[in-house]
Amino acid sequence: MSESTERRSPLLDLPGAVAADAPDAAVAAHYGSIVAEQRTLLAGGTFVDLSHRDVVTVAGPDRLTWLHALTTQYLLDLPPGRPTDVLLLSPQGRIEHAFTGVDDGATFTVHTEPGAGAPLVEFLDRMRFMSRVEVTLATDQWAVIGLPGLAWEVRPRADLASLPAVLGDPVGSWAWEALRIEAGRPRIGLDTDERAIPNELGLLGSAVHLDKGCYRGQETVARVHTLGRPPRRLVRLHLDGSVDHLPPVGTDLLDPAGTRVGAIGTSARHHELGPVALGVVKRNVDPTLVLTADGVPASQEVLVDPEIGLHVRPRLGG
Repeated sequence: MSESTERRSPLLDLPGAVAADAPDAAVAAHYGSIVAEQRTLLAGGTFVDLSHRDVVTVAGPDRLTWLHALTTQYLLDLPPGRPTDVLLLSPQGRIEHAFTGVDDGATFTVHTEPGAGAPLVEFLDRMRFMSRVEVTLATDQWAVIGLPGLAWEVRPRADLASLPAVLGDPVGSWAWEALRIEAGRPRIGLDTDERAIPNELGLLGSAVHLDKGCYRGQETVARVHTLGRPPRRLVRLHLDGSVDHLPPVGTDLLDPAGTRVGAIGTSARHHELGPVALGVVKRNVDPTLVLTADGVPASQEVLVDPEIGLHVRPRLGG
């Protein structure tokens, strides 16, 4: 993923703004008050500049039926204004594209990670065939903002500079990231690698509809869900607050014997929980073990049940 310097947010020119690290460097990490900004976001009356995220529009009368057939999500008769998470999988069930979208009755507008929009458009264009759809990379026209409750909206990019007068002073992306990690919502491509399947990340039921028809990769998702256990699992990690740094994305997670058992993803300093992160570990790693990432001790909090397959099978038999 790469940052687009052409889309540097005008809100980075506000007093106190400090740019985030890549791939979020086009927006502010904070405006001078990290902990207070998280509390402000929880209280409301503010917004988060997420304009570094790519925006894609899908227009045309066949857009929802076409996307329904391609993706993991049930999109037939999707009501206007209802946000939904969507995945596109490989034939082996691995996540290739992830996005969140909302339909307005004429256009399905989605946002995805910085740099992921163009590959998504390229893939969707290859799959159009005779469908009456038009797919457009629209990041230059539209910008994403985050709202309290981890909600979001898409606004005209030209309106970004004037939003503080309408929505109140913004808070930085670090506030959003801390609350997102607390909620256990992974960023695909940062908290995951190219082998990730939805079952490992707790995405069944949110980004994957379990009762819809066929889609690419469904066989793997169904098999792991009903007969087995996910080979890996998403965890929330509580990092040792006495260490003065957060581990970089992709750092190996080591067990007490020094064996690699997974990798850490995004991390943040939460106003109540302290330093936290998301990570993916092997399914059979003892959840009580304290792991280490870049010298930082990390206690595990289970987000994805390592024995989920054992709970599903009795229901199927009944």
